[in-house]
Amino acid sequence: MATLTSTPKRVLAGIAAAAVLVVPLASCGSDESSAPEPVAAIDDLSGESTAIALDKGFTDALTSLKLTPGVTGSAKLTDGSLIFPITGGNVSVFEPGSVPNYVVGQIQHEGSGLSLSAGGTKVLLTNFNVDPGVSRVYGDVTVNGKVAATSAYLFQLNGSTLKPLQTKGKTAILQGTKVLISKVAAPLLNDTFKTDAVKPGLLVGVAKITVNTK
Repeated sequence: MATLTSTPKRVLAGIAAAAVLVVPLASCGSDESSAPEPVAAIDDLSGESTAIALDKGFTDALTSLKLTPGVTGSAKLTDGSLIFPITGGNVSVFEPGSVPNYVVGQIQHEGSGLSLSAGGTKVLLTNFNVDPGVSRVYGDVTVNGKVAATSAYLFQLNGSTLKPLQTKGKTAILQGTKVLISKVAAPLLNDTFKTDAVKPGLLVGVAKITVNTK
């Protein structure tokens, strides 16, 4: 099984391309006069979290690679889910079917992140920012305490199974987005860790985004 004999930069090349949290998204058109109105819109997000329920296939792959997942900053790893507090951004939700993709905006998670450790190498992926327009999550990367990249493309998202917006008290919930390993990330990870355990489309988990509507 693979061991970490590559340099921190090579480890970074695999990890930074790997990915994982989606919101299905697109603009609602250039004709503002005919554009549908959102059913909910929050211009200034603050509070609540994005949680990713990790899939067993993903955790088994980490085990086979002898990679230990963890969290940094204000993130939590609880009952099989990674939880990242939301610190800013904006979001608008449209009626399903009224636009091609019915959630738009960005969701920021400053001061928290995911760690991956093996041997003497520790990679931190932090300060996640979901960019729904391109279905990607960007973030900062450090390797053994040194900044290796900022605003790097870290996650690929697929929101085709996103459930309709739910409301509960003073919160709104978007649940069901699949987080997948991309076709770019899989071969890079396999090359870095000398394995074939990581397959394109590997399900990392399912996201639940809870936002404060106050």
